[in-house]
Amino acid sequence: MDGTSQKIIDATMSLIRDKGYVATTTKDIARLAGVNECTLFRKFESKKDIVLQGVAQEKWRANITPEIFQNVKWELAPDLEMFMNAYMDRITPDFVNLSIGLRAPQLYGETAPLIMKVPQVFIAFLTEYFQEMEKRGKIAHFDFESLAMTVFSSTFGYTFLNASFDQVLAGVNREDFIKSSVKVFIDGISGS
Repeated sequence: MDGTSQKIIDATMSLIRDKGYVATTTKDIARLAGVNECTLFRKFESKKDIVLQGVAQEKWRANITPEIFQNVKWELAPDLEMFMNAYMDRITPDFVNLSIGLRAPQLYGETAPLIMKVPQVFIAFLTEYFQEMEKRGKIAHFDFESLAMTVFSSTFGYTFLNASFDQVLAGVNREDFIKSSVKVFIDGISGS
């Protein structure tokens, strides 16, 4: 990809993150990329084409892969804290806002599978982790996918609120939130 095309993609994705897909115009994109509007249409078929090429780039999507969860100690509290921190390190407010901007009806059919990869990987890994913890005799049998969804929902909720309201709504800092959530979760599944 040439430098001009990359500037156009970067400008587009930044504007969608900040304004949303519908409010982002090709004039805005051209202005931010430092090119004229005709150049956009020489390089790309449409605004939608620019976005789809952007979401295909790793720099414009969160990189949640099973590899980020490799430092497992097989101890529930430190492992859950590590999983939640790994998620929050990668799902930044910028990524949350971009994923919201990518939910426009005009392109959601194409972007949804990419957006959904993040929770799918997180939930699948956590489900497998809980199954292995049961095999090791460290937790009782549960509906492990529901447990994974509980941890994911808590993690996502905190991340989303911070991206949306910059800790104005959630006055708890990240470290305290994670420690408290993990404790409540462990107490809940252990019957404490």
